[in-house]
Amino acid sequence: MQDITWTNSIRDFLVFIRVECGLAANTLTAYAADLDDLEKGLVQAGHASPATVQPTDLAAHVRALKTERGLSTSSVCRHLASIRMYFRFLYANARIERNPTELLETPTRWQRLPGCLSPVQMKKLLDAPDAAQGELWLRDRALLELMYAAGLRATETVNVKARDVHVTLGVVDVIGKGNRQRLVPLGKPALSAVAAYADELRPRLLERSHGRDAERLLLSRTGRPLERIAVWQIVRRQANAAGLSKVHPHMLRHSFATHLVSGGANLRVVQELLGHADIKTTQTYTHVDASRLREVHARFHPRA
Repeated sequence: MQDITWTNSIRDFLVFIRVECGLAANTLTAYAADLDDLEKGLVQAGHASPATVQPTDLAAHVRALKTERGLSTSSVCRHLASIRMYFRFLYANARIERNPTELLETPTRWQRLPGCLSPVQMKKLLDAPDAAQGELWLRDRALLELMYAAGLRATETVNVKARDVHVTLGVVDVIGKGNRQRLVPLGKPALSAVAAYADELRPRLLERSHGRDAERLLLSRTGRPLERIAVWQIVRRQANAAGLSKVHPHMLRHSFATHLVSGGANLRVVQELLGHADIKTTQTYTHVDASRLREVHARFHPRA
């Protein structure tokens, strides 16, 4: 059994999940942060190498995340996923004699229903950008319409290229987590908003960067590609303008899925549109719309 260090083994693991597993950049960043926490905690506890770690050490580390650092249950579960995958990698490559995560229990996690906007609230948000806000209102409306119409994550939104929107076909080509590709239909309002932005504003923005970033669809005031943090800022600003509070980019994706399921869409279809690898992730949305359940019960149950 070879001697291993935290630094080298974590570096090799991150290379493995990037190259072999094709995980997204944000996921890699999260895994790296989780394992950095693990290394600091266990080195302080006297483990100079992951080879000496025992199940009780990991249990104590996970417990400290909750009790001492006050992390939420969902954050602790994400740490656990990182830890399990890391030690499975070490064991599979014969760097440790046994996997200390085999008996590690997952904390009980209550399923949190995703927050979403009602159709009326969503219309207010989509109508919030107007000419009084300055030239960028066209871009902001295109961004909001695109996110809601296609159920896009913030990262997916900023990565959409101009050529990815196929107006004739009425679809957008999206690259999601794990570099999985999907085609999502766009409705007329989204296509119209994107076309207005692309025709009236985008050429002017491109001139400011001398066409250096001509591929990306959504651009900043200086003509550079929008960053993920800018999407958060735009959504929050337009939500405030619409009189809505606590709205974040992922809420548009939740609303997209919830409104589809509420309207009777097949769950497998919603899974494909969202780009979920596992149907269990999509099933969350079957619990959201209680009014839909009451309606179905009233219509079909003989003693409703």
